[in-house]
Order: sequence, then structure tokens, then C-alpha cells
Amino acid sequence: MAETVAQSLSEELFALLQKERFLTLGTIDHESGAPSLSSISWVYAPNHHQVRFAVDNRSRIITNINHNPQVVLHLIGAGSSFAINGRARVAVEKMEGVPLKLAMVEITIETVRDVMFYGSRISVEPQYEKTYDKKAADKLDNQVMTALRSIAG
Repeated sequence: MAETVAQSLSEELFALLQKERFLTLGTIDHESGAPSLSSISWVYAPNHHQVRFAVDNRSRIITNINHNPQVVLHLIGAGSSFAINGRARVAVEKMEGVPLKLAMVEITIETVRDVMFYGSRISVEPQYEKTYDKKAADKLDNQVMTALRSIAG
């Protein structure tokens, strides 16, 4: 399949990244040099050229990015599978207005590729549910997403 390559988010992908959603994040492990994969959900695109996410500031993700800023986000949506490659940086070490010690990472997008295998389409997007107190989860999600939107990059 000839992959579609862009240097920024399409309108459709941008719209998908305006609220919390399931994505996977690929980094380079700082010890082994091997690929490392993580699942994240507190994600937001402030514009078509950047994506932000929040993660515990003690996470291995942060250490990996500090050693090698090259990352890839994998987004399943809009009927396909997309690899969003870019360079990440820890923009905020401790986000304000959030009760957890979360860092805000900002990715500057270099390429967006449709990586779905030939002759296929995503018919059902991944879904997840929080397994702890629903009210507490909703409150925390709102705090984190508000902080991601309000931080000047």
C-alpha cells in the first residue's frame, strides 16, 4: 500500500485529538536502545503541528525522551491506523492544577503516515473504561485535559 504522508495533522485527526483518547506511544529505551511501547490517554493537539500528552513525571517515558526525543504516536481512528512521528520535549515538569505529579510532553510533528495494511479499514475504534471510582476519574480527567489545553507552549 502506498502510504499517505503529511507533515501535519489532517482536520479529521486534529478533531480526534481534541479530547482524551487511547493512543500508543513509541520511544527509544534509554538503557537498551530498543523500541519501547506505552499506552496513554491524556492527549491533546493544540494545533495541527503539535500534540501534547500528560504522564507521571517519574515515568520511564520521560527518561527515554530526555535521552532520545524521537517518538511515534499510534492513533487508530478515522477508519485507519496512523503513525505520527516527531520530536518530543518535556515542556512542563509538574503541571499546575492537577493533584498528581504529571509532566506535560509536547511533540512537534514531523510526519503523519497512514500505516493501515492494504485493502483494510478500521471498523471499530479501541475503547477503554476506567476501573476506579468513576466520579474521581472524571474529575481527574477534566483537571488534566484543562491543564493540557491551557499551558502556553
